[in-house]
Amino acid sequence: MSEAPARVRDPARKERILAAAADLVARNGYHSVSMADIGAAAGITGSGIYRHFESKSAMLVALFDRVIDGLLRDEERIVHEVTDLEQVLDELIAGQVEFVVADRELAQVYHNEIQNLPEEDRRRLRRKQRLYLEEWVHLLAELRPGLSDAEARAVVHAAIGAIQSMLFHNTGLPEDRQRTLLTEAAKAVLACPA
Repeated sequence: MSEAPARVRDPARKERILAAAADLVARNGYHSVSMADIGAAAGITGSGIYRHFESKSAMLVALFDRVIDGLLRDEERIVHEVTDLEQVLDELIAGQVEFVVADRELAQVYHNEIQNLPEEDRRRLRRKQRLYLEEWVHLLAELRPGLSDAEARAVVHAAIGAIQSMLFHNTGLPEDRQRTLLTEAAKAVLACPA
């Protein structure tokens, strides 16, 4: 008697589920979207989602971990590969702008729905977010030594806020123009020497 072959999960299915969840939650809000809605959008039954995620909040956690881990990986690569501090800042700005412009739906979901996560996941993600911001603060303090630590933090939050402000307003501008304007806004807020 031969054993049945081991069942292999389709990684593309998990990606379709996450993409469907991000799209639906961005358009309708977390509480208005059901597992059945996500399953239908991903082309599977709602109950099929449970093979990949134990709950709707687990899907959000997976999405948010992916976002912040990606930003942290890019930041680490930039900091270790680029030696010119101004270029490091330029590349960090470009990464944040790209997240907001190219992954707008996901960025909206992250910003609007993080409070719907279980407390432990929310705290863990906020810690990762603080690690990401710390590198910006450290870099800005080196570029503008006259700023206190609290001032550098305030300026970094303002710059990232300027970039993310586009999440709440549909400008109708082409993506390349959005990238240019957001980059200019962030640089103006950071007020680093040219």
